[in-house]
Amino acid sequence: MQKCHTPEKAEKYYICQKKIMRHIIKSIPNLLTLSNLFCGCVAVTYAFSGDFITAFWLVVLAAVFDFLDGMAARLLNVHSPIGADLDSLADMVSFGVAPSAVLFTMGVGWFGFVVALFSALRLAKFNVDDRQTTEFIGLPVPADALFFVSVGYIVSAGAGTYLASVFSTVWFLSALAALFSLLMVSEIRMFSLKFKNFGFKDNALRYCFLASSAVLVALLGVRAVPFVIVGYIVISMVRNFVTVTKLS
Repeated sequence: MQKCHTPEKAEKYYICQKKIMRHIIKSIPNLLTLSNLFCGCVAVTYAFSGDFITAFWLVVLAAVFDFLDGMAARLLNVHSPIGADLDSLADMVSFGVAPSAVLFTMGVGWFGFVVALFSALRLAKFNVDDRQTTEFIGLPVPADALFFVSVGYIVSAGAGTYLASVFSTVWFLSALAALFSLLMVSEIRMFSLKFKNFGFKDNALRYCFLASSAVLVALLGVRAVPFVIVGYIVISMVRNFVTVTKLS
């Protein structure tokens, strides 16, 4: 015969289950961050083996997890110092080491790891800079990473084409690595794609940028990604110039 639980035992069981659920909910953002890290680790192995196409998609997936972990933390209202540090560590691998591995394998050699070094500086600055709550100062590391892994994809998938031959030039890749590294630690203000609300008035720039990027990707596929990133940089710089001009 099944024994009936006393009210005291039922209450303890309820409290225990509630604690377990709270712990699971609090762990969701960190699990998403770890998924980002896992994708980055695997992307590095594919990059070193010369499979730039797989490396590209893994970094894209890492970027998706990077976006989702922040969204989950905000929606669930579970913020912690450990989560912030873990996020930076994951980003360092997925968006710092992975693109550097692509550059190294493409012939840039050890200089390619300048991207990883400046990514570390960029992430460290972000963690202690309270000016970056609504916008970025310096090029975000995911944007930098997507640029270089997409370059690797284009070279690998489009061998013989003009764009692929341009991106295959070692001195040009080295110059891009140096330029983008400096952009990451620059004081240039760059708009964020995080939405606080969905009204067009407050997000006109975001909507226009996302719509134009979607059109480019639909037309050109992965070949559009470097141009989308360059467009993001140029628009941010023009926005800065207009803002400074208005203030002066």
